[in-house]
Amino acid sequence: MNRDPTADDDAENEAASGAITRRRAFAVGGAAGLASLAGCTALEVATGDEPAEFAAGTATVGDATLGESGYELNEVSDEVISREVEAAGQTREVRVTNTVAEYDKAVELLGERYQAAVFAAVTTPQIEVLGEALNPIAEFSTRERAELILSRFEGVGDLERGSEYSTEILGSDAAVVVYTADAEIEGTGVTTELELHIGEPVGVGSDFVLPLAAYPAAFSDGENVRRMMNGIEHEPNDEG
Repeated sequence: MNRDPTADDDAENEAASGAITRRRAFAVGGAAGLASLAGCTALEVATGDEPAEFAAGTATVGDATLGESGYELNEVSDEVISREVEAAGQTREVRVTNTVAEYDKAVELLGERYQAAVFAAVTTPQIEVLGEALNPIAEFSTRERAELILSRFEGVGDLERGSEYSTEILGSDAAVVVYTADAEIEGTGVTTELELHIGEPVGVGSDFVLPLAAYPAAFSDGENVRRMMNGIEHEPNDEG
């Protein structure tokens, strides 16, 4: 699947139909990207003049699953985060490329249709420090992971933790925590109660994949979210 070459553009993606409001969900760079580099002062790649690069593969949802769940692909984007770190007594530029596959589905609220049901698969590369793999997203609490998907919405109220379940993601059993929060659908002025499904990151190849979902609670889309998580596929980065 081709990646969007304009991933760093924060502009809105408007729907073809004026009756549906659609916007890109979120940027991972300020959270998973920079956090992944924080404190990395002993990277294995301590020598050399060129930037040390870590690029993720891509996690997407299969077409058959999309047909069953009703979600549609919004975009697949790369987000490159660059930072200088101290390594072996010298300054080295480190570049991390995360990939975000975003899906959404139209939901009817107050007689209008909005792309308010959102699913995302975030892929981030493993980074080795002193020979050990560092999982930047795993260091986040589930609440911090929830904040990634909540950037799709405005005026977010307090998160309330609810139930928890496990489901299969890329051949592994993964825990998923359900939260609720009141929020406004961005750019619409419509406030609703959201239900969030926040998965734990799953290791696959040289990457970690994090599934996230949010939708209006009245929409009751939990089964489709689980179906989307089960249908995630991973394509490694051939350039790595």
